[in-house]
Amino acid sequence: MSLSLSRLPILLLAVTLASCDDAPRFTQAEPGEALAGGSSTVNKRDQNAFSMPSANLTPMRRLDFSVGNSFFKSPWVIAPSTTTARDGLGPLFNTNACQNCHIKDGRGHPPGPDDHNAVSMLVRLSIPDAPAYAREIEQLGIVPEPVYGGQLQDMAVPGVAPEGKVRVDYSPVAVTFKDGTQVELQRPTLNITQLGYGPMHPDARLSARIAPPMIGLGLLEAIPEEAILANADPDDRNGDGIKGRPNRVWDDALGKTVLGRFGWKAGQPTLDQQNVHAFSGDMGLTTHLRPVDDCTPAQTDCLAAPNGNGPNGEPEVSENIQRLVLFYTRNLAVPIRRDVDSAQALAGKTLFFQAGCQGCHTPSFTSSATAAEPEQANQLIRPYSDLLLHDMGPGLADNRTEFKAGGRDWRTAPLWGIGLTETVSGHTRFLHDGRARNLLEAVLWHGGEAEAARQHVLTFNAEQRSALLAFLNSL
Repeated sequence: MSLSLSRLPILLLAVTLASCDDAPRFTQAEPGEALAGGSSTVNKRDQNAFSMPSANLTPMRRLDFSVGNSFFKSPWVIAPSTTTARDGLGPLFNTNACQNCHIKDGRGHPPGPDDHNAVSMLVRLSIPDAPAYAREIEQLGIVPEPVYGGQLQDMAVPGVAPEGKVRVDYSPVAVTFKDGTQVELQRPTLNITQLGYGPMHPDARLSARIAPPMIGLGLLEAIPEEAILANADPDDRNGDGIKGRPNRVWDDALGKTVLGRFGWKAGQPTLDQQNVHAFSGDMGLTTHLRPVDDCTPAQTDCLAAPNGNGPNGEPEVSENIQRLVLFYTRNLAVPIRRDVDSAQALAGKTLFFQAGCQGCHTPSFTSSATAAEPEQANQLIRPYSDLLLHDMGPGLADNRTEFKAGGRDWRTAPLWGIGLTETVSGHTRFLHDGRARNLLEAVLWHGGEAEAARQHVLTFNAEQRSALLAFLNSL
């Protein structure tokens, strides 16, 4: 089957008002602006820039970071195995190691025409909400596809059929700037072939999701909830056309609904739960929070396959491994900004604000004094995200709900580190499904609440476009 796929809590120093509107004009960098992750920021600009521990980690805590890194990078194996600390892969899975999706802790990409597996791109599955599935909607945020579940897994252990294969085709979409410059975007069509368990539900919803970069996740978790909610404006009371809304999602550990922060639709409340669901869905590994394999009732071979659980029912991922991976993912540092005070980047920053991009890409927050890890506490950080949901228009719609997120809603993606994407990941594929081949294409796909900003950008001449990209690449 196929499917076509704020506010401003920031110190403004040395700023004058632009003559054309009320947006600020930036003439020099703000104090500490290059330190996007506060004192945890690392001065790293090469291909390992996303893999460094928080700069303020003590030597002893760096040991835990290194051990967590080893579990993040090393492959899991099929059970039963003599490698009991790392066995239990599958029976259905997308990859055998976290690092395979988040290569060098960076951004994933859609599969190419010759790729046999999607690897760093997942396909989420669901069917439309219905009252009979109230429990699933409350706790999963979706109604899983009855045969294939909530995520397509294109790999499997011997004796178990993979769920299917993923291919992405593209069709051109032309966009023209005011000065006549034309840009050709790519609209993706997601194709699922070689279905291993029969046809999908006729109303199945499919959503492609590339792996996001791992930097700064502990800092995002440390932003006070009230600071995030302060930027919400679901009724657009200020009349700017931007209606940021929080997602409210199920917390497995607490057993109740809380604020969502992580994932493309803010569908996960904590980094620990994000990791646990990745262990389960991506690698078929059990944890104390998700103690059974990710098999549906229709997948009898999957249900009957051996697992790596301990003799007393211990999960395949021990609580100690889960703790170390959590510590590692919380402390992957944000790299220092480059060229933060260059005239071109400052001009681009001015244009970014004139277009109103900061209405969703909130420049800064101060993290909580009671952060889960001391390295993340009391930090002035600059993620350029409000972590809220926004209607991004029909062009980016996946038509798939997730808790309070609608089919056109996406969480504002943090922009920090975005200029190092090619250096770290070897490509420049952006947006939730990697359709954008560069940052300009990513901007031009914005619609819905961002349509006014997009239209403003379409008035930019070549020099202004270069300045805007220089600013984004400095982040």
